[in-house]
Amino acid sequence: MTFIDLRDRYGITQLVFNSTADSSLFDAANRLGREYCIQVVGRVSERESKNPKMDTGEIEILAERLQILSPSLTPPFTIEDETDGGDDLRMKYRYLDLRRNAVRRNIELRHRMTILIRNFLDAQQFMEVETPVLIGSTPEGARDFVVPSRMNPGQFYALPQSPQTLKQLLMVAGFDRYFQIAKCFRDEDLRADRQPEFTQIDCEMSFVDQDDVLELFERMARHLFKEIRGVELPPLERMTWQEAMKRFGSDKPDLRFGMEFVELKEAFAGKGSFSVFDDAQYIGGICVPGCAHYSRKQLDELTDFVKRPQIGAKGLVYIKYNEDGSIKSSIDKFYPEEVLRSVLQKGDAKPGDLMLILSGDKPNATRIQLCALRLEMGDRLGLRNKDVFKCLWIIDFPLFEWSDEEQRLMLRTIHSPCPTPTICHC
Repeated sequence: MTFIDLRDRYGITQLVFNSTADSSLFDAANRLGREYCIQVVGRVSERESKNPKMDTGEIEILAERLQILSPSLTPPFTIEDETDGGDDLRMKYRYLDLRRNAVRRNIELRHRMTILIRNFLDAQQFMEVETPVLIGSTPEGARDFVVPSRMNPGQFYALPQSPQTLKQLLMVAGFDRYFQIAKCFRDEDLRADRQPEFTQIDCEMSFVDQDDVLELFERMARHLFKEIRGVELPPLERMTWQEAMKRFGSDKPDLRFGMEFVELKEAFAGKGSFSVFDDAQYIGGICVPGCAHYSRKQLDELTDFVKRPQIGAKGLVYIKYNEDGSIKSSIDKFYPEEVLRSVLQKGDAKPGDLMLILSGDKPNATRIQLCALRLEMGDRLGLRNKDVFKCLWIIDFPLFEWSDEEQRLMLRTIHSPCPTPTICHC
């Protein structure tokens, strides 16, 4: 007997070819290769040895007819979840990569999400409107992709960075609730969460305030989690951008674990002679539970991690709070033990914990570096469980940020002598 796994979009079904029933059919089955496209007619039969790991594990097809629709060369990589093909090879043969279960599940997930989103927003009186892709250039945050016009030589269309102008036209026209699962294009450098071409859920509402928007789309998010993952999300926490940056150094903080930032500028001020801290505008640390046993090699690895160009810190300071209550630090020659103990107390450290500290001239830039270190420690300790969800709203984002040149200009203005000391409106 010959057994063959037949795979289609819906899963895998086992085929059985029996030489005693039809020797020519049996011989033809033995000449089949990987990824052949075939058509089989047969009788569904209950399997003697069932496979509970397969949806079709209780049945098999006793083949009676076989037709080869399309033979195949040996594929360049295995069509499996854990394939041996690298990214370049899989993208070259994308039609084969799309046959893998992992990729197919992603496409099915996206399809289901779009259906749920459309149905939810339709029930809330939103109207889906397809907006143009070839538009005039708009002054948004990134560079436009441009498309030359054949009918008007020397003139160009722009691909939309978002449907912003178009949806505002709809609002003015009286379409008070609009949505679109919109393609957007931005000619900017690649980032982990942004590509030149991406899709966003684009919505607009008239005559609403912030709470209306948050309440509606929180309900949509909770609906999606329940329908897709079977997860009942609690009401979402709200946190201002300032608070998120101060506590976690990120506008999308991971709340699945602790290690909140501890500001330590005052704890060290005037209590030692460490020039790095004396000159710093910000000193912050995290308390890593149960890591006081870290070796010098492990601490050096963390130091090299924060010094990477992607992070940009100049160094890393540690304080070990050993299980026996003793303290060991990379700066214990600069500060007396009572100062280091006060730092551990400020970080709510327990015996066996490790304090990791960064400093810098720019508070928010240093917080971002400390955030990268916090996430790295969360990964190392297995605290970032992908099946645990802690969602929140970040509100009150700043509209603008001072550039370095603007800050220097402002400081020069503040510290310049007042030109009219008798009548001062500075």
